[in-house]
Amino acid sequence: MLQSILGSPTKGTIMATVRVLIADDYAAIRTALTRALESEPDIEVVGEASDGYAAVRLAERLRPEVVLMDVNMPGLNGIEATRRITQEDSGVKVIGLSVHCLEFFARQMLDAGARAYLLKDGDIDELIEVIEAVRKGQTYVSSAVVDSGGGRSRLKMPRRIVNRG
Repeated sequence: MLQSILGSPTKGTIMATVRVLIADDYAAIRTALTRALESEPDIEVVGEASDGYAAVRLAERLRPEVVLMDVNMPGLNGIEATRRITQEDSGVKVIGLSVHCLEFFARQMLDAGARAYLLKDGDIDELIEVIEAVRKGQTYVSSAVVDSGGGRSRLKMPRRIVNRG
């Protein structure tokens, strides 16, 4: 689905390597994401954080281009960590990752400065495409996000990658 929105990469196009920081309180998720992303030639995982405080410190020190941020973490949650990271460096693109499909969480992450909100049950190809999209200034919200009443989300954000002004 995302491929039809983004189009196929041009053969021979050289993409600059994107530096990614992964923040999630579950080691198994960090490890799985790291392995999957490092198999991509244009992605370098520069660090891993197990809580929001560590994510903020590592983002400041490592200067990643993209941060994959779990919404719910102990200590400083992903929403507040996103707010601090994007206030410190507006060039960092945060992608919220969550098991929560409620609009409330997506809205909180976007309001804090995230450029995308994905559910953890999505596939790695979607994540890779969204990483490239946020690098280009686009925004994405998973189509599975629903409003708090369990119905269709009323977020004014299209459920696809869009240019963000």
